[in-house]
Amino acid sequence: QVQLVESGGGLVQAGGSLRLSCAASGRTSSSYHMGWFRQAPGKERELVVAISWSGLATYYADSVKGRSTISRNNSKNTVYLQMNSLKAEDTAVYYCAAARDWGFFKSANVAAMDYWGKGTLVTVSS
Repeated sequence: QVQLVESGGGLVQAGGSLRLSCAASGRTSSSYHMGWFRQAPGKERELVVAISWSGLATYYADSVKGRSTISRNNSKNTVYLQMNSLKAEDTAVYYCAAARDWGFFKSANVAAMDYWGKGTLVTVSS
């Protein structure tokens, strides 16, 4: 069993930055591939970024590419999402997710994630 707890969300002005953190607990949490999804009101949950368990592979959605960086520190069992140049359309609840199969992140398979956090709200004011 892996537990995921997100933090770092909040209200920020357009053009600002935020760093989200996802702390994982569980005996094998560092062996999971990790990612961040987001869900805006009235929209489906979408994959934003993902990182393999080793950190050697990453994925970025076109909507955040060049503005965001995902990283992980396996010694702290924590994954980070640095978001810069935030836009109003980045407003959403951001969820941390973990999966054993990197292919699930490559295909943005929401239903296949093994574990989810409860989410953290990011609001970008224009």
